[in-house]
Amino acid sequence: MRKSITVAKWEFLEKVKSKAFIISLFLTPAIIILFSVLPTLLASKDSDSTKAIGILDLTKEYFSDLKNEIEAYKLNNNLPAYAIMNNYKSNTDADSLIKISDAMVIENKLDGYLLIQKGKNDSLKVEFRSKSIGNFQDVARFEEAFNNLRIKRKLLSENVDPKIIEVVKQRTNVEQIKIEKPGEEGKGGFEMVFFSSIIFILLLMMMIIYSGQMLVRSMLEEKSNRLIEILISSCTPQDLLFGKVFGLSTLGLTQVAVWLIIGISLIGAAIVPMTSFDNIHLILLYFILGFVFYTTLFVGIGSVASTEQEAQQITSYLSLLLVLPSVFIISTLQNPDSSLVKILSYIPFTLPSVMILRVNVSPIPLWEILSTILIMIFSILIVIRISGKIFRFGVLYYGKMPSMKEIKVWLKE
Repeated sequence: MRKSITVAKWEFLEKVKSKAFIISLFLTPAIIILFSVLPTLLASKDSDSTKAIGILDLTKEYFSDLKNEIEAYKLNNNLPAYAIMNNYKSNTDADSLIKISDAMVIENKLDGYLLIQKGKNDSLKVEFRSKSIGNFQDVARFEEAFNNLRIKRKLLSENVDPKIIEVVKQRTNVEQIKIEKPGEEGKGGFEMVFFSSIIFILLLMMMIIYSGQMLVRSMLEEKSNRLIEILISSCTPQDLLFGKVFGLSTLGLTQVAVWLIIGISLIGAAIVPMTSFDNIHLILLYFILGFVFYTTLFVGIGSVASTEQEAQQITSYLSLLLVLPSVFIISTLQNPDSSLVKILSYIPFTLPSVMILRVNVSPIPLWEILSTILIMIFSILIVIRISGKIFRFGVLYYGKMPSMKEIKVWLKE
């Protein structure tokens, strides 16, 4: 055990003094916050210039009123958000009008245009035709404007008081409140929960991938310059394995501690919401268990690599396992009690990320939290045992990568 601590201390001091670690210590949270906050800010930011929008109303019923509805939207400087142009011309067939309007968009004379025409069974068909399909805010506004117009016309045809029409047009937003105990309310809608969950999952993924690759390359370098043979002569492979895992885990905890300090400081600056730290004790526990589990895997499996190419191949496969839970982020947030999510909560490879999501979304029974923690601890012990056997032979294995048959022999030893 004393030799393991010596190896852990050496691993920690060697890595913590490296420029790569110091840079990643501050660059990683900056990248995570940038990728988490910036897209939301950009998506909610209004355009700063008026857009030229055409309306091709083949029904000849909606242009004037729809123009007024759309022109009601303003920019921050109070200028109209949209300049509306009438694309309809009499004595021209519909196909020609559509081709002319398409050409105006392609030639950048218009940012896009609304095509209104009759569909099947006298239904209306409305399209927004433009050079890109990412104008979500514009499309939502046009849709709202057109539906408001149809509702208003229908109510007026039924002789409804205009004041009632204005009330009907008003929207009431539904605010989500998370109830944890009777009489106690928790704040946080989908965006806040998504932010607080994804930031920890991304940190876990980046930290494991970075630390794992660093450790595999470190072992590869030790093997190539025969330093590993000197280390094995001074301690057992088991001591070396434990030392590397403990050293890297301590390094990871140092990173987490620094990132928590940064997160607390960002709360004061109102950049990170306070609710992101509501379940920090459970999030950190699953974070650490996931980190130790994957680190042990990287050490054991990475020990068989003898070349840079083999090291990259191994780390790539392990990284894919780590990225897998991100596929289920949205489904977990929307339905945290589904059968698929619960199954993923008991598989060690996906358990940490899925549970980090679930503890933020809905209350989880104490028995389920305890059982998942025990599963992770038991899985770590099994992985340490398997990785120890692979590591014992792998660190002194040179040449081509061992086959599965050889690894099975190592595991039986």
